[in-house]
Amino acid sequence: MPLRLELKPFERLIVNGALLRNGDRRSTFLIETQCKFLRESEIITESEADTACKQLHLTLTVIYLADDPAQGIDLFFRQATDLIRQAPAAAPQIAAIAELVETGEHYRALKLSRKLVEWESAGRAPPSDPPAPTDAP
Repeated sequence: MPLRLELKPFERLIVNGALLRNGDRRSTFLIETQCKFLRESEIITESEADTACKQLHLTLTVIYLADDPAQGIDLFFRQATDLIRQAPAAAPQIAAIAELVETGEHYRALKLSRKLVEWESAGRAPPSDPPAPTDAP
């Protein structure tokens, strides 16, 4: 069953490493084959990764999009260890993300890390439950 994506005018989309930008009108696309993709709203750029949680999210983006994620996974675990030292309250959430990385569920790990970024931005306790599976590509 194809996945239907609707893009806003000028919204960006990464599909298998290629950066695409929509034109000046809302568009609808159907993805009919298995691929790795991220919408612009799911992406944190290097220049935006100015906090520990955002850097972790960026690393998970690289892991998800990479053909060989091994180096990114090593970096993720180093960053996760440092983040737990800085913010012990985030340990359960980071553990859930790490479990997803270890089982190869990189997209779900990336989605869960977004919740960690939101927690960091709001300065509140991390969410306790991983989100239910969503529209994983």
